[in-house]
Order: sequence, then C-alpha cells, then structure tokens
Amino acid sequence: MDKIYKTAEVAKIVGVHPNTVRLYEKLELIPKVNRLPNGYRVFTDYHIEQFKLARTAFKVEVLQNGLRKKIINVVKLSAKEEFQQAINCTNDYINQIKQEQKNAEEAIELSKKLLLEIDAKDNYIFFTRKQTSDYLQVTMDTLRNWEMNGLLTVKRKQNGYRVYTESDINRLKIIRTLRCANYSLSAILRMLSAISESKGIDIREVINKTKEDEDIVTACDKLLTSLNDAEKNANSILKQLEFMKNEFNTNSTL
Repeated sequence: MDKIYKTAEVAKIVGVHPNTVRLYEKLELIPKVNRLPNGYRVFTDYHIEQFKLARTAFKVEVLQNGLRKKIINVVKLSAKEEFQQAINCTNDYINQIKQEQKNAEEAIELSKKLLLEIDAKDNYIFFTRKQTSDYLQVTMDTLRNWEMNGLLTVKRKQNGYRVYTESDINRLKIIRTLRCANYSLSAILRMLSAISESKGIDIREVINKTKEDEDIVTACDKLLTSLNDAEKNANSILKQLEFMKNEFNTNSTL
C-alpha cells in the first residue's frame, strides 16, 4: 500500500506553510488530492515529488517573453501525469532561455560599441521629442518613462521645449538596446551612473550586480544571473520528470 500523508506532513516535508499546500491544489500545480470520509486531504509520494518539482520551477522569477507561463505549464502537465509533454516543454523552455541569454550578451556587446560614441564632440544636432521617437522607433511615452526614471536628463530651449542632442541619442540607443533584451530600468540606470563616473567600467559586471542598499531586487535587475539559474533549475526539472515518469506514470500504453 502506498504511503499517505496529511496536509501538515506534506508542508513539513516540502518546507512550506499548510496554506501553500492548499493553494497549490487550488491552482492545479499538484495532482488531484483525494479525501478521507472525514474530509481530510490525503497525499501520496507522487504529490511530494510534484511539490519538489514545482518548488524548483518557481525558484527564479523569469518573466520575459512568456517564460514564466511556460514553466507553469510544465508543472501543470506533470501534475496531470503528462510527463513526456512536460519534458518536451521543458526542453523548449531551456532553448528559449539560451536565446534570451544570447540576446542579453549581444545587448551588452552592442552597448560597449555605443558607449564609444556616447559623448559626441559636436552636439550641433537637435531633435524634438517627436523626431527622437521616430528616429529610435520608440513611443514618446517610452521616452517620457525613461526620463522620469532618471535614465536621461533632457535639455530645454528658452521656450521650454525639450531638445535631444547627438549625445542624448547615443545614450538612448544604449537604453533601447538593453531594454529590448529585458534588462530592468534600475539595472540600466545603475550602469549609466557608473559610466558617468568612469568610461572604463565593465558593463557586464555592473549591469548584473545590484547595490547592497537596493531594497527590492528583481530577476531583470540581475538578468544574466537569473537566466543562468533558471537554466540550471530546468535541467534539474528534466531529471525529476524522468524519475517521475518511470515511478508514477499510469498513462503509458503497453
């Protein structure tokens, strides 16, 4: 007879609050839970292993381009004993992570090249916000957002209109490049602040290293680290899925 566990026992084994166990059941992140005649939930080893898989899957908050939805789908497929589909989706997830890593690295390399042009010697070119928006192919609201977040201080003419110089355009190109690769505004600001102090900084190191006094740190603040961690976790998930496929699969045909 298979070993069974109560809610409190599962919570203790997995290291979560009992309410989290109930939440995972509600969200269909674990297999359907049977109940005793008295209404108490009973869990099996399958539930325990599924919890371990889910906990690994959600260790890193990688949100960009649907990655989080993909890993949630992996967990839900596993909860329905669709292990092979879960394995296939995990491999797709890993491939997308590798592409995101490539995009992030390429953005850094391009930023290094743009950095050489950031301080244009001849600032004779003056763009309006609309012209800048059209030239960079970003919305004017995006430009306003970047300015409000301190990424750029825009000069004004005597009549109060904003004007963007060639140096501003080069700086905005760096911001656009890094945002397209899903770096956070705070990470970009950290890098630009470091650039203002020294042009010889290591962009890769600065943009991926948060300050000690930053209270809230998101995955996009440490994008490269988060993607690397997500890839390691996904490889662990593959091993877990293979184990569960062999141990618990009742959907396989003879």
